[in-house]
Amino acid sequence: MENVELTVADLLLRPWSDEDAPAVRDALNDPAIVQWNPQGGGPIDDGAALLWVRRRADWSAGDHASLAVTAANGGELLGSVSLHHIRHGDASIGYWTVPAARGRGVAVRAVGRLTEWAFADLRLHRVELCHAVANRASCRVADRAGYLAEGTLRESYRYGDGRRHDEHLHARLATDR
Repeated sequence: MENVELTVADLLLRPWSDEDAPAVRDALNDPAIVQWNPQGGGPIDDGAALLWVRRRADWSAGDHASLAVTAANGGELLGSVSLHHIRHGDASIGYWTVPAARGRGVAVRAVGRLTEWAFADLRLHRVELCHAVANRASCRVADRAGYLAEGTLRESYRYGDGRRHDEHLHARLATDR
């Protein structure tokens, strides 16, 4: 699988680069990102951010596709969107946005665009989106990006507070219209 660049409205979804590491360090230390997208191991420093960016830039295993979400004009890092666990026509999607990008529909547009690409180019059939029940913003993103609610997974994931949280499971199928 080769890295791609995707556009949607005022966003550019592009491969990660080493130059993104300082902005990623700041983002991954944001309390909301720490809570809902735990990286483990405590605060993220420059070295950890660089490793994070390099792992996500390497798509050679074919099991993930991760993109930086940036402003189309100016290139400011607004967030991250990734497909994980790609196998047998299925995948999971995850995302985060920096504080300045929240409430502007950035995550909805990025999730929607990467999902369209996954169905068209990767020929995936199903993409799942899970979020903690308490993370209402992620539930709105899932709904607005066309991911139908399928149920609740009880105590299914350990989040940044160290506790297992119930999660909502949403999904989109290639056949959904």
